[in-house]
Amino acid sequence: MAVLETARAPGRAWATALSLTSWVLFASSGPLAKAVMTAGWSPAAVTSVRISLAAVLLAPVVAVLRPQALRFRRADLWLLLSYGLLGVAGVQLFFFLAVARVPVGVAMVLVNLAPALVALWVRVVRRTRLPGLVWLGIGLAVAGLALVAEIWQDARLDLLGVAAGLAAAICSAGYFLLGEHGASRHDSFGLTAAGLAIGAVVVVAVSPPWTLPADLLTASSALGGLQAPVWLVLLVLAVVGTVLPYLAGLRALRDLPSAPASVLALVEPLVAAVLAWLLLGQALGLTQLAGAVMLLTGAVLVQLAGLAEPPLRPRG
Repeated sequence: MAVLETARAPGRAWATALSLTSWVLFASSGPLAKAVMTAGWSPAAVTSVRISLAAVLLAPVVAVLRPQALRFRRADLWLLLSYGLLGVAGVQLFFFLAVARVPVGVAMVLVNLAPALVALWVRVVRRTRLPGLVWLGIGLAVAGLALVAEIWQDARLDLLGVAAGLAAAICSAGYFLLGEHGASRHDSFGLTAAGLAIGAVVVVAVSPPWTLPADLLTASSALGGLQAPVWLVLLVLAVVGTVLPYLAGLRALRDLPSAPASVLALVEPLVAAVLAWLLLGQALGLTQLAGAVMLLTGAVLVQLAGLAEPPLRPRG
């Protein structure tokens, strides 16, 4: 058993690094999307173009370079549909619906309840006992996120907005649980391409990109003191903020259980806040810095807990 744990350690460390990289890249989508929205785009339009462009860019590359990755069985259809609907389209659409009705900080805290939902699923459905340190770490991380988001700044409460935020959290939990299940059985490139394609169909149906005025693509957007055309920012958003983090996150889930992986996702809003400070001039206050320390402490505690639950492995 000691030999197995020693052999697993490098894989777990590499998966943790990949997962962190994934969420740092996801965090870059915040400032990038903000730059596009200040140029006159709606959140739904940005999401529609982001996901559909990512699918259009990745799917042909996978089809040419790794065609075997796109060979799925009929029994895999439920996984592909669930991953595309929940992990790609659902998270994005419900989060933006929440942001439209409740303060952004509240929406961020709601969607990032996903680690607690994943831990509950692992404990109740899989009947895997989690160390108390895991629950303590999750609680600290979510409390720290609440401080970073400063949710008390606006007491406005909208039941539909709260429901949308909770729905986004459920979809986010589905991303981890379905991703863990799929990553243990399928090529991450094929699963990502299929998930993005299915998600793109949904978001395009909600907000068709072809209805946008053509001049919005050539409009100028400001990012970190630099001026760039919107189409270029969208291209970077699709590749750096969508394709690469989805690929890295799925690959990480081959060796990293869903519970600790979901806690690492809490790093995303923290990195987004830092990027907003560097690129958009939105400085962090003392309370937010204290929350960042709590968030990171909670994430570290979960990783140090050494979950007894092993990653899922392919059958046979």
